[in-house]
Amino acid sequence: MNTADKNAGKKWPWIIGLSIVAVIGFSVATVKVAINNPVEMSEYGMQSYHTYDDNANDIINAKVAFDKNYTISFLTPQIVKKGAVIVYKITDKSNKVVNDAKVDVVLTRPDTTKLDLNLTSPTINNGIYTFSPVDLPNVGRWDILAKVSIGDNQRYYNLKADTRNPNTFEF
Repeated sequence: MNTADKNAGKKWPWIIGLSIVAVIGFSVATVKVAINNPVEMSEYGMQSYHTYDDNANDIINAKVAFDKNYTISFLTPQIVKKGAVIVYKITDKSNKVVNDAKVDVVLTRPDTTKLDLNLTSPTINNGIYTFSPVDLPNVGRWDILAKVSIGDNQRYYNLKADTRNPNTFEF
């Protein structure tokens, strides 16, 4: 038997052992990264995703009922870092302005809720709801979440915008 054959049997236990140690090391590193960077809770629909999921059918039915009676228009031409003004127009289906809606808005980043800006108490003029100007802490992507309530009708109105590009809007 030559020397090469004797060494071949001795290296496999080392390879297996090192592989097991590497897998354990990567597992520990994954757990550490997850603990140091927790998953942000989604606030889509201005509520926890658990609540949203539990009430999804009710929220969809409320949206359909709202849309049968009212129209919401987002009038803000662009989201800017300094002095962003959020403006909505609400009319009924006969194109009469609605001045008695309750509109709550949250400006939030898609990756964190720590920078959320809550907007309430807009000025209302002829169906146009204008919120006071706000300075955004960061440039880039922002989600504009609104909850509009008129009597028993309510609807969540969610938009995605970007301060760097005036043409970037998703409904």
